[in-house]
Amino acid sequence: MNLTIRDIAKMAGVSPATVSKIMNNYGGISEATRQKVYKIIEETKYQPTFSAKSLATKKSNLIGLVYAGKINVDFTHPFFNEVINSFKKAVGTLGYDILLFSNEKIYQGESKYLERCRHFHVDGCLIIAGDEIEEEVEEITKSDIPCIGIDLKLDGPRSSYIMTDNTKIGLKVVEHLYLNQTRKVGYIGGKTDSLIASIRNGGFMEGMAQFGLPIREEWIRYGDFFEESGYRSMKEILQAEELPEAVFAASDMMALGALKAIKEEGLSVPNDIQLIGCDDIESCRYSDPPLTTVKQDKQKLGKLAAYMLNDLIQDNQDIQPVKVDPELVIRSSSIERA
Repeated sequence: MNLTIRDIAKMAGVSPATVSKIMNNYGGISEATRQKVYKIIEETKYQPTFSAKSLATKKSNLIGLVYAGKINVDFTHPFFNEVINSFKKAVGTLGYDILLFSNEKIYQGESKYLERCRHFHVDGCLIIAGDEIEEEVEEITKSDIPCIGIDLKLDGPRSSYIMTDNTKIGLKVVEHLYLNQTRKVGYIGGKTDSLIASIRNGGFMEGMAQFGLPIREEWIRYGDFFEESGYRSMKEILQAEELPEAVFAASDMMALGALKAIKEEGLSVPNDIQLIGCDDIESCRYSDPPLTTVKQDKQKLGKLAAYMLNDLIQDNQDIQPVKVDPELVIRSSSIERA
């Protein structure tokens, strides 16, 4: 027999609200009534359902995870996968579980994120940036549901965001190349209509201007952060009459695609062309040669996102956006001169 909170209340001769208060350690209940209800719960081995707990406490201990955008990275993307793993561990220690929301229903016109958040009584949402962000994402962030964005600027009443300082990424790369006497630099950026890509593009251009390095149009291409676009872009750069001494790709996946293209032309990395990526995904440590890259601190991004979201859930309204410093990791795909 599956007992409900109403059954327990009837057996104890009290209201369901009183049982709920006792189960959730509220004050204002006499010790005699408290012990009477505890005894019935013990004798009946009553276990409150998830929905009963949620209704009683007004908390589900669920975090909604949204991979935003018509073109999104989902959980197969190596960078975001590591960020989410870090987030998952941190929110787990805080007592939360994660509920993944598919955006397929959005494009089929079946339901919206906010409707599902309300249905499942999520305590907050983590939103991962993609491209062509749906209007439905803004509905969540403008609501009273606490939200944290990763690589996505949120400005709702109970929202904030976290990202790597993407301007510094390009600046660090250009500075490294300049210090090692490399002046002819090509670039494979992300989509120009992407927020993160545009910031990284700007950082690269700023670094080139800072050191007075030439920006050659034939050495500049734009992909979509994925391997195939890096391969295709590098193929186009290799058609130039003069080749760059180095190429910076704004993601490791594009850099790995570029590495394949360079090798197919019979050229050597780093002797003919140096190559630098961004993200420090695991596979770039095992490429041939291992890839110099700008590391985004994925563990810190995930952990900070978890703590920031928990603070928003606990009604701390003063959480400001956070930018995490990147770190240049030098491996064999670039040259260090003494």
